[in-house]
Amino acid sequence: MRAMSIWTASILGLAVAASLHAPALAACREDVVDLKAGDASARFTVEIADDMVERARGLMHREEMPLGHGMLFLFDPPRAVAFWMKDTPLPLDMIFIDETGTVLNVIANAEPFTEDPRPSEGVAMAVLEVNGGLAERYGIGKGAVVRHPSFGEAAAWPCG
Repeated sequence: MRAMSIWTASILGLAVAASLHAPALAACREDVVDLKAGDASARFTVEIADDMVERARGLMHREEMPLGHGMLFLFDPPRAVAFWMKDTPLPLDMIFIDETGTVLNVIANAEPFTEDPRPSEGVAMAVLEVNGGLAERYGIGKGAVVRHPSFGEAAAWPCG
């Protein structure tokens, strides 16, 4: 049995590592966000925050988050937004995304526990929060594109 659990853990570890580096080939899913910029790509399993209560709570009080995970905040209608880090102990990258799924701007390594506003550089439909430093690691910056069902058929990188 022990050999089986080591094998299973190895396969799971490879699947997680591969999901961080390869563009998605499968259909879009609500719980997955794919990003690409040139030859660089990343995939994150996400929690969705699409109402006032979920957006207000965000990632507050979270002590840790796996590398391949994040939170996708959705805004309907799209609008200029600003985020802060009150009661959030993790340094986060905030990736602001317009309604076509194009990255407007990235706030890298937002300092934990601060109330300094970190705004979008334009009208945002979504904000993806991931562990601090990952946007730079995967080459995600202004102009990168995001794939998720929320962006619809007019997306710069549509599902399907």
